[in-house]
Amino acid sequence: MSGTHTGVPSVLAHDLPRPVPADELAACPVGGVFRRLGDKWSMLVVILLGGRPHRYNELHRAIGGISQRMLTHTLRGLEADGLVRREVHATVPPSVEYDLTPLGRTLLEPLSALADWAVAHETEIHEARSRHAGE
Repeated sequence: MSGTHTGVPSVLAHDLPRPVPADELAACPVGGVFRRLGDKWSMLVVILLGGRPHRYNELHRAIGGISQRMLTHTLRGLEADGLVRREVHATVPPSVEYDLTPLGRTLLEPLSALADWAVAHETEIHEARSRHAGE
């Protein structure tokens, strides 16, 4: 951030073209991260793996309501993004363990900040939603 933008949130420090071109929006790295973490399960998986590595079945049991297919899909997406590491142990039967990569660990701080914000403003958001639903 330059000296002229001191105190300005980084998302506001750059002027966006108007209208924002669709190809620019699609290529935006921020949007890609939000799409990955904004799905129903990815953020929860990252948080669980932030505590310690988990075997597949441990993760499945820890997340109520997720199907095996969806857990596999979520883990593969997080692995493709470099956030999760999959390690196969040569046991009989083979066991698979998942852990956050160093890159994935760097995500824990901003996720914590977002979670803290959501908890701090939960009442305001709930009240706004109630007012909106009543319109």
